[in-house]
Order: sequence, then structure tokens, then C-alpha cells
Amino acid sequence: MKAAVVYKKGESPKYEEFEEPIASNENEILVSIKAVAITNLDKGIASGDHYSSEKENQNGFIVGSDGIGVLENGTRVYARGISGTIAEKALVEKNRMVALPDGIDDATAAAMPNAVAGSAMALRFRAGIKPGETVLINGASGFTGQMAVQIAKHYGAKSIIVTGRNEKALESLLELGANEIIFLKQNDESFISQLKEIHKHTPIDIVIDYLWGHSAELIFSVLKGNGNFTNKTRYVSVGSMSGDTIQLSAQILRSVDLQLSGSGLGSWSKEEVKLLFSEILPEMFLLASKNILKVNIETVNLSDIEKMWNAEVPDGKRLVVVI
Repeated sequence: MKAAVVYKKGESPKYEEFEEPIASNENEILVSIKAVAITNLDKGIASGDHYSSEKENQNGFIVGSDGIGVLENGTRVYARGISGTIAEKALVEKNRMVALPDGIDDATAAAMPNAVAGSAMALRFRAGIKPGETVLINGASGFTGQMAVQIAKHYGAKSIIVTGRNEKALESLLELGANEIIFLKQNDESFISQLKEIHKHTPIDIVIDYLWGHSAELIFSVLKGNGNFTNKTRYVSVGSMSGDTIQLSAQILRSVDLQLSGSGLGSWSKEEVKLLFSEILPEMFLLASKNILKVNIETVNLSDIEKMWNAEVPDGKRLVVVI
């Protein structure tokens, strides 16, 4: 079968022949893959930079952690891969599949799950979002940020504040449900002043952070209290696009009612992952099939995987490989 194969971590996948995987137990099933999104998670695993990366494999490995496939009976499903998924065939787990509704195409469905997990899991399980709350999304100009805005709105957020460097992409989020935009390109003093004014009038209940790094330090400085009673803020780290470490003053932790947590592979419980497949993903696929949830994609053929792997995708689109 044809597949996207990595032989040396850090190199782009090659379009090559690879041995078709074989199921080894009753929970594994072989599916014909139709579409797979290229995500930061998959790039991190392929490069060896992600904490879930496997050891170097001289025989090569197929990239891709999930995808849209077709079962032998013709049912279209989203599934998590046991083997790499950017290939004509892949092994998936029977208990981690979601049947797709009518009205959603393969590429659109493939683009969604990573972003849904990267936003809905944080909002629902780490932040415990409640209707009427104010949500700050740090680093919202990318694809996952677009999904996070819409999902936060769907979960009842009253006000959504978004930050990012891409002004055009940020302004487009106003059409998806954002209420306030803050540009990260401005100087620190202006950023802090703008966010403090917003926080003063609409206290921030939840922060979903895809950047970490310096912008996180600025946000924590805004949340810092002065000895009076403070609004409880649940701060959830989902990504670290701007740096893996920060300086966090202990005074900030003591001065504000702050809950700090992370959302990602390894942090979710078995019950939470079960709900992702049984409730969250089916609901989001249905919303997209009715065009309530807007999904912004660009497609590429499997044969072009090497030249497109590190391509810049404009306007916060998700690049999807079609097979």
C-alpha cells in the first residue's frame, strides 16, 4: 500500500510503498483511509519533539494518529490509529471509532477531532465551563483557536476574548463568536493595559492557552491580585507554541484564586476519553454537518505529502491529506 513514511526523525515523510498492517487481536480492525489531517501533534511525533514520540525506527514508520476511514460494510468512521494513518489502510481500535453523520465530507470530518480534543476537553473537563462565563483564548488565530471560539460559544460562554499575531485571522473570529480581540504584536505595556481593562469589567473565568511562553507571563501578571477578593480563574495550558517554560511568581499564585492545569495526551482520564468518543465528537460532527460549526480546510493528495508536510497554510486552515 502507499503511505507517508518517516525513516529519520526530523525529515519530511516520503510517499512510498509500505507493508499493510495486520490485526493482532479482536479489538483491532483494518479500515480503508480516506482523509487525514496534518496536525502539530503528528509533526511533533514525526520529528521526535513530542513527549509521546516513539524511539527511532530504522525500518520507518507511517505518520498520522487518526483519520476518516471506511469499514468493510461501507460505514464511514472517524477512528484513532494503532498503526500510522496517512496511508491507504490502517489499523484502528474498535472502541475508538465514531460513525459520521450524513452531510459532512471526509476532509472536513478529518480536520476536526484534534482541534475538538484540544478545545472541548480543556473547556469541559479542565475548566468546567458554565453558561455565562468569560473565556480568554490565548493564541486563537490558528485552526484549533477557531474551533475553540465556536465550541466555547456552544457551551454557553457569555464573552470570548482572543489573542494572536495574525490580525486578519483574529478579526475573522468576531464572525465566529469572539467579543474582544487583543493583538500580541503590540508592546507588553499596551497588551497588559488592554487586558486589565477587559478583566476589570468582565472578569476572566477561563483561560485556554495554546501559546504559553511570554504571553502567558503577561496574562498571569494581569490576573495578579492586590490583597482583595479575586474572581476564580481556571487557567488551562493546551499548547506551547511560544515556548515550553515560563517564569511564574509565587506571589501571583498566592494573590489570586487560580486553578492551573494542563489538557493533553496523558492528562485525560479513561472516562473523559470515553466521553470524547461517545458524546463530544458525535455532537461536533453533527454541528458541522448542519454548518453550525464552521471548518476551514485545505486539501492535498497523499502523493504530494513530502512537499506539503511543512507548507504554510494561510488563514488558519487545517491541511488535510486525501487518499
